[in-house]
Formats: sequence, structure tokens, C-alpha cells
Amino acid sequence: MALFLTEADVKSLLTMDLALEAVEAAHRAHALGRAIDVPRQRTRVPTASLHVLQGALPDENVMGYKAYTASRVGARFLVHLFDAAAGKPLAVIEADFLGMMRTGAAGGVAAKYLARPEAGIVGLIGAGWQAQSQLEALCQVRPIRQAKLFSRDPEKRRLASAEFSRRFGVEVVPVDSAEAAVHGSDIVATVTTASAPVVMGDWLAAGAHINAAGSNALIRREIDEKAVGRAGLVCVDSRATAVREAGDLLPALEKGRLHEGQLIELGEIVAGIRPGRPAAEAITLFESQGMAIQDLAVAMRLFGMAQERGMGARLPI
Repeated sequence: MALFLTEADVKSLLTMDLALEAVEAAHRAHALGRAIDVPRQRTRVPTASLHVLQGALPDENVMGYKAYTASRVGARFLVHLFDAAAGKPLAVIEADFLGMMRTGAAGGVAAKYLARPEAGIVGLIGAGWQAQSQLEALCQVRPIRQAKLFSRDPEKRRLASAEFSRRFGVEVVPVDSAEAAVHGSDIVATVTTASAPVVMGDWLAAGAHINAAGSNALIRREIDEKAVGRAGLVCVDSRATAVREAGDLLPALEKGRLHEGQLIELGEIVAGIRPGRPAAEAITLFESQGMAIQDLAVAMRLFGMAQERGMGARLPI
């Protein structure tokens, strides 16, 4: 029978170290032709939307999908795992926390390969659910000593700064503008729902790395065209997905200022197929849209741990 894991189960098992390892392995497998990933498909009705990401990791004997719904009353995320050899269902896993952690881990893996080794200052744009995993992952892969946090709500950024500082053991300072967060930062991380750019290319210091995690739809943009143009390397999790829904990149692609062939997939850098940071003073950009294989890799590790520990409920399927 298939195993069902709740959000509480996932939170008791999942660490950022596990998420980083799983996401890095998934991207390596993808670059080596050992993974299948299907770009997100969306179904919309006036009151809600359904989003589905699917794929397979043959070396881990798993295929599956993540489905999530969004409406005015909130969102719900579920990952479904199937045995790739026999097709039988393995698990259904509640995946709100899982998705948050794997998104942060993707940014962490990107920073591991693209940010300067000594990068210590983070400019964080966003103070919500996803922002915490972005900072946590960065603290795992680089010697972060300070983060400057901006969000539009002064009270929210004050509370988030205090909480993140307590949780991750680094100085987190609330600042009054996105420009103040970006100015002088070694790594800039954006995780917002903005429809217009919140980071301008003129603000970026030489050698900065950008993790842009919120622009996963045509109507969303977090960085302006100058920031994209200043990037000496533009990295994406998946070219197939990026050309469909990376709102930050689409204006440059449409105008011919950026071409699909210039987009380097994160897995290609992880696997050593393509080089990473071109020079110490170069600006690098990672556009994170999300991939099914990230969710599957993390979920499979949780499934194995839950089996070992006798956790979860059995489903009659």
C-alpha cells in the first residue's frame, strides 16, 4: 500500500542539508540525460487554478508529479510518487514545506556554483514563507555574515528580520528600500510576486550573483532588463521551462537581446558540462522556475526515511 505523509511528517524529516543534496543530484541527473522533466502545465477557472509538474528519475526508480491548487482561500500541494519499474503508487506527500525547502535549495545550489566563494552579504527582497528557505540555503553554502532584508510592509520586514536572525545565526537587518538591500550585496535573492521589477541593474555591484525565484509566470518580473543584460552568465533550472514562463527573461528573449542558446542549465554546471562563474567581477544570474525532478528527488528521500522509521499512514491503493 502507498504511504501518506502529512506536513508534520515532512517537517520532522526534512532538513536543508537533505534538500540541497537531493536538488543538486536531480540537476546533475538531468544534465547527464538521466532524468525526465515536463514543464509546468496550468489549468485555470475563474475561482482557482491547478498546476502540475511531472517527471522521472530512472536511477532512483521513481516517476511522479506535484500538483498544487491556488485560490482565494489558499493553496495546497501534493507530491505523488510511483515505482518506475512496476508503476505502482509509492507515496502521496503533502508538499507545502517540501516545495518551500526545495526552492530554497535550488537557490543554494546555484550560489554554490556561481557566487564568489567569499560572498558574505545578502540582499534579500521578500519576507514571506519562501524567503526563509532562500536565506537558510545561502547560509549553508557561503560564509554569510549579514543579510539586508526589504519588503513593502515595514512591520513584516522587521519581524522577519528578527526571526531569520534568530533561526540562522546571522545578522539580518531590515532596510527601507530594495535599493538599500541590493547596494553592496554579494548575493541578491528575490522571492516576491511582483509584476514589475524590484531590482534594477544599475544597483548591482561587480561580482554580484542574483537568485531570482519569484518570476515563474508571464505576468511576474523581479529584475529589470538592464540587470539581465549586465549578467555575464544567465543560468536557468530548465531551458524548456524558462522560455515559456521566466517573466524576467522573456522581454530580452522577445527583443533578441538574449537567445535560448545562451541560457545555461544549472545541471550542466553541476555536472561539469558547462563552466560556471566566468570571472570574479562578473555578474551572474539564476532564474528559478521549479522542476518536478526537484520535488521527486526530495520526496524519494523522505519516503525512504519514513519507511525506515515506521512513519506515515497507509493508503488503500
